[in-house]
Amino acid sequence: MKRYAFGVDIGGTTVKMGFFTTGGELLEMWEIPTRTENDGESILPDIAEEVKKKLDEKKITADEVEGLGIGVPGPVGPDGTVLKCVNLGWGVFNVEEKMNALTGLKVKAGNDANVAALGEMWQGGGKGHQDIVMVTLGTGVGGGIIIGGRILAGVNGAAGEIGHIPMKEGETECCGCGKKGCLEQYASASGIARTAGKRLAADAGIETSLRDIPDVTSKDIFDAAKAGDGFALSLVDEVGKLLGKALASIACVANPEAFVIGGGMSKAGEILTDAIQKYYVEYAFHAERATEFKLAELGNNAGMFGCVKMVLG
Repeated sequence: MKRYAFGVDIGGTTVKMGFFTTGGELLEMWEIPTRTENDGESILPDIAEEVKKKLDEKKITADEVEGLGIGVPGPVGPDGTVLKCVNLGWGVFNVEEKMNALTGLKVKAGNDANVAALGEMWQGGGKGHQDIVMVTLGTGVGGGIIIGGRILAGVNGAAGEIGHIPMKEGETECCGCGKKGCLEQYASASGIARTAGKRLAADAGIETSLRDIPDVTSKDIFDAAKAGDGFALSLVDEVGKLLGKALASIACVANPEAFVIGGGMSKAGEILTDAIQKYYVEYAFHAERATEFKLAELGNNAGMFGCVKMVLG
């Protein structure tokens, strides 16, 4: 195996780029703007130019590079074909072939949530396991499934869309995906804040320190819960119940060794994972109740690590 590799995680605003050893050491990282104008036609050439500059700077030839992994915010087929990335302005094309033509390197592409899960399995919270499900709790709820050390992408690259598991009947508001009653509407950072706001507005009799905060965030809720606020604790318990039930269903299909909980909301720590695990054990099939719960460790760098792991196989 060659000594170096690149991991590239494309976001809607910036592209995170990492220069790695193939042993998993991040040697250097930097960001460039994601130029989405003109249907994102400049994004891949900009990345290729950065790769060339880095090789020149390090006095390294392409022959010393194992390859380049690239994560994109949209579904990616098994052959590297991107099936539209709305945030980037991309349609349907093979990103691996295009990037290979621009750099001369071996290229592997994957969905950004899936490669983040792969990164956590390789060098993060899931290290030591080959079968994990990562759950990302941020503005939305994302996920990635790793089986046998490899991404389970699905036929359209849409496996792991945990946030869009239907959870509640009778919801009147739409999820971002267009459906109603998705897990994301209740268990994301925006979802728990939305639930808190609706309940406080509907019931003036609820006593809670959260009433003193103009725009309640998920962090406010978890901080209040840690301080013993009863209303905040009830919100955390409800989120734990919804996530525990959803993950118990996922375990019946994937049967992972561990669930890795990441995203901004995971900073709440054990008060969140304990709530999820309590209900997971209640709902899980008996053979799956011992599944471990871990916190993600790589933060926003997980995608870059996973991109490198894709290249290594």
